[in-house]
Amino acid sequence: MLVVLILAAGRSTRMGRSKPLLPHGTATGHTFVSHLVKVVRTAGISHIYVIGRPDDTELRAEVEKVAATFIQNPRPDDGQLSSLQAGLSAAEVTTVGGLDAVMVMPADVPRVSADSVRRLLAAARGSTATILRATHQGRHGHPVIFKSPVFAELHAADPAVGARAVVRADPARVEDVEVEDAGVTIDVDTPDDYVRTFGRPPGPEGDDRR
Repeated sequence: MLVVLILAAGRSTRMGRSKPLLPHGTATGHTFVSHLVKVVRTAGISHIYVIGRPDDTELRAEVEKVAATFIQNPRPDDGQLSSLQAGLSAAEVTTVGGLDAVMVMPADVPRVSADSVRRLLAAARGSTATILRATHQGRHGHPVIFKSPVFAELHAADPAVGARAVVRADPARVEDVEVEDAGVTIDVDTPDDYVRTFGRPPGPEGDDRR
C-alpha cells in the first residue's frame, strides 16, 4: 500500500501566515492543504496523512473537514524531515497489510496536478527504483515516492540535512519522472511567490473559509 504524506508543520515565517491554510488561487473554497488532498484523491489515492504541529488546531480542523488524517509532529522545529519521519512512523503502524511506499509533498506546492501524481504512480509501479521524483524540464520537484527499502534510512537521517541525503546516497536507485506540469516545481514560500503563482495577493487572513 502507498500512503501520501503532506508536510505542513513549518512556521511559515516568510509568508507571515499559515501556508497550508492559504486560499488556493484557482480552486474556489479550497486552501492549499484541502486542494492537495483533493488532487491526490482524484489521482486514486485514499490514504492521506497531513503532518502538522501539535498545537495547530486550525490545520487539524481543516484536515478533518476533508476527511484526511492529521498526524502530530512532536518536534516540528527540527525541520521538514522530522515531519516525514513522524508521518512515516504513523503510516507504518496503522497500515493494514504492510506499507510499500510513501508519496511525500510539502503543503506549499499548490499547483501539482492529479495527472502528475498519476504519472508518478504509474512510473513507480513499473520501476525497480526505490526513489522516484517528479521533474519538469529537468528540474526536480514534488511529489517524491520513497519505497520501503529506504524507510530505515529515512528514519535514521539527520533532520538538519533532510531527506536529500537519502536521495543523494545512491543515484542509481533514483528515477526522475518527467511530467508536463510545471506545478511540480512551484513552491509558494512568500507573498511575492503567491502573486507570481496566482496573479494576485492571497487576500485577508480567513478568506480561505470563503
